[in-house]
Amino acid sequence: MTANWPKVYALYFDEGFIYTEIKSDFEKIGDQLNVSLRINENTRAKIRQIHITGNRRSKEKVLRRQLEIAPGDYYRQSQVIRSQQNIYNLGFFEPDIKLDYRRINNNGDIDLSIDVVDKSSGVANGGISYNSVDKFVGQLSVSQNNLFGNNWSSGVTWEFGGSTQNFEFNFTNPNLYDSDMLLGTNLYYTKKSWSSFYYEIYTRGASVRVGQPIPWVDRTRASVGYSFYSKKYDITNETAIYADSTANATLIELSQLGWRYTSAGNFTLSRDTRDNIFFPTKGSQITLFSELAGGPFMGDFDYFKQIAQVNWYSEAWKKLTLRSKWRFSYITPYGDSDDAPPDEKFYLGGTGADGIRGYPDRSIGPAGGGTRAIIFSSEIGYPIAGDQIIGLAFFDAGDSYNHLRDFNFLKLKKGVGAGIRIRSPFGLIGFDYAYGVEERSWEPHLQFGTTF
Repeated sequence: MTANWPKVYALYFDEGFIYTEIKSDFEKIGDQLNVSLRINENTRAKIRQIHITGNRRSKEKVLRRQLEIAPGDYYRQSQVIRSQQNIYNLGFFEPDIKLDYRRINNNGDIDLSIDVVDKSSGVANGGISYNSVDKFVGQLSVSQNNLFGNNWSSGVTWEFGGSTQNFEFNFTNPNLYDSDMLLGTNLYYTKKSWSSFYYEIYTRGASVRVGQPIPWVDRTRASVGYSFYSKKYDITNETAIYADSTANATLIELSQLGWRYTSAGNFTLSRDTRDNIFFPTKGSQITLFSELAGGPFMGDFDYFKQIAQVNWYSEAWKKLTLRSKWRFSYITPYGDSDDAPPDEKFYLGGTGADGIRGYPDRSIGPAGGGTRAIIFSSEIGYPIAGDQIIGLAFFDAGDSYNHLRDFNFLKLKKGVGAGIRIRSPFGLIGFDYAYGVEERSWEPHLQFGTTF
């Protein structure tokens, strides 16, 4: 009598014993069943060469950096599968990444083959988006996520509308001089009207960052950055501002000073173990961000900002995936500053990093913005068409405060609803329809890009 023992085979495969044979014998004695396994491990497979094919646009070294296994290593099934996930998460290839191996000698050594199918990594598009605060916003952009086949990303974006003007250029090289060091830079000019708070702000500046994986912590990267930019605040409704001069004292002062300069350093620690960045079914994403403006960096503003975010992903039932997010934010002035800049504070609602669906954008929080914020969010996602079209149901809760003593779990603003995500040639497009529990009203949300 014989039987399959898939978990036992999997354990042997992960140690390189891919030729293992398992036979089982069953013997019934009274009301007991004795099971005997006869295992023939055979030889252990070692990888001689790894062949990569199909990469017509990407340089082979880009794919080889994603491999968790190398020639000379014993074959390990878990490392091969993880290599496949890493390659797909680059975003340059179709989902069908084929893996195969061929025995090459009597010792059981193998050649491993990886075959990929290229897809376009460059996007040029124009469009119109809508949100409850900025209304209709036009966009023109050109981006390339695999410039010259080197895994360099670069893009130019222009957003324009009645209350928004935004021009940005960015470039990132994740492997500077073929090392593990990341180098990125941004140049930007923005004009944004905060109509709900009766002012508009002009910003122009640049930033640079460098990052490096932490070798002793799996899938973890540390990066440091520096930003230098100038801002000018203009009040658009003096009657409304001066009606609540206490809440808007900082804004009133800034509007009279003209251009002000911010010089800031930041540090980011991140860990990403998601199995699929487009529709994760397991893993986590942890980000700790700290920014120090002024002080040793000089400039006109002195403040410290801290943001911590944790996302968990797990398979719930069949193809349903549970996704949870916790986000904590904090900002405080120090030194010569009595208050943090109003646009650096936290305004919750709508979509985006500080989104609570079911409420208009930037509608939650004290007048003038909050210095502390907390968000909890859960989603149940279902793949309607692989990771190309995702249906979801969600629950968001959170609030923004100026003092921790004001925090109350029972009074968090809550939103529930459903939505859809579509991966298009122009990027990720999403639509959510949510009910704001405290407002007792429905709010639609159209979004572009990943927000969870």
